[in-house]
Amino acid sequence: MNSNIKRVQLMGIFERYLSVWVALCIIAGVVLGNLMQGVFQAIAAIEYSQINLVVALLIWLMIYPMMVQIDFGAIQDVGKKPKGIVLTLVMNWLVKPFTMAALGWLFFKVFFAGLVDPQSANEYIAGMILLGVAPCTA
Repeated sequence: MNSNIKRVQLMGIFERYLSVWVALCIIAGVVLGNLMQGVFQAIAAIEYSQINLVVALLIWLMIYPMMVQIDFGAIQDVGKKPKGIVLTLVMNWLVKPFTMAALGWLFFKVFFAGLVDPQSANEYIAGMILLGVAPCTA
C-alpha cells in the first residue's frame, strides 16, 4: 500500500513540474550540442530515406507506453456514445488547423513580417497548421 502512495506522489511531482523538466532538457540539449558537436553530427548521419533512425527510435519509445494502454475492446463501443469522438474530430479538423493558420499569419505576416522572409514565413505557417492538425505533438 505504501509503495502505491509513493508512486502517486512521484507522479504528481513529475506532472506538476513537467514544464520545468522540458525546459531543463532543452537547455541540456543545447549545451551538449555545443560541447559535443561531433557526437551529434554522427547521430544526425544515422538515417535511412531521410529519416533519422535515432530520432525514430526515441519517438517510438516515447509513444509505445501509450499504445500498450489502449483498450482496443472499448473501440467497438465508440458508436454508442459518439459525443467524444465527434468533439475530437471537430476540434482536430475544423478548429485547430484554422486557429493555427490564423496565429501563424498573425505572427509571421504581421508582428514579425520584417524579421522573416516571405518563403520561410509560409513554411512556418504550414508547420503550425500541421501541428494544429496533429492530435498529439509530443
